[in-house]
Amino acid sequence: MQVEYPIDIVQSKFHQDVESYGRVLFFSKDEMVLTPQELTKKFFFVLEGRIKVSQVNLKNAKEQIITILTNGDMYDVVTLLDGKLHENLLYALDEVKIVCFPIEIVRKWMQEDQNFNKILFPYVSNQLREREELALDLSLYSVSERLIKLISKTTNHENPSKRNLLQNLSHEVIASIIGTVRKVLNRHIQQLKDDDMITVKRKNIEIKDAQKLLDSLPLS
Repeated sequence: MQVEYPIDIVQSKFHQDVESYGRVLFFSKDEMVLTPQELTKKFFFVLEGRIKVSQVNLKNAKEQIITILTNGDMYDVVTLLDGKLHENLLYALDEVKIVCFPIEIVRKWMQEDQNFNKILFPYVSNQLREREELALDLSLYSVSERLIKLISKTTNHENPSKRNLLQNLSHEVIASIIGTVRKVLNRHIQQLKDDDMITVKRKNIEIKDAQKLLDSLPLS
């Protein structure tokens, strides 16, 4: 099967490793995308679809979505670097296609291939910033403010990697992204609709008045 890899990997001197070890896997919507145990031995790039990465409180079943992986994202950088089990849960939000490699092969790329590191290090930096932003949002901003920030970020045409991130997502999933529950989220979405800032069509949130939406956020 012909697979379109990130260009820097294709140009890498270890392109032969990519062709030899890369394995394309498919997952149906709502299916688990590899277990934490499997991900101590495997590393993957997302080729198509979206994958939610979350933690669940087993006592109350509350879920916090940490990130949503989309085309071009890679996983799991944490285990790649420290070799330890990472107990995040990964589920497909769409029909998903990934290309998977033995994690030891990827570690070899880290040690020997500068082209791969040119992909990896900026990606790691971006992921750290996103985790920092999530922690700050959960501690410093209200649910309404977190929702507005999420809508603004994921409908920004200058950020194609995040564009359409919320498309066709259930309100339950969106609520887990911003650290709340569906009932509370629905109330805030309705308020934004009443304030003529957004419209909702077939599960898709669209900005109606971008300036008004941004003006409702506190100055940072």
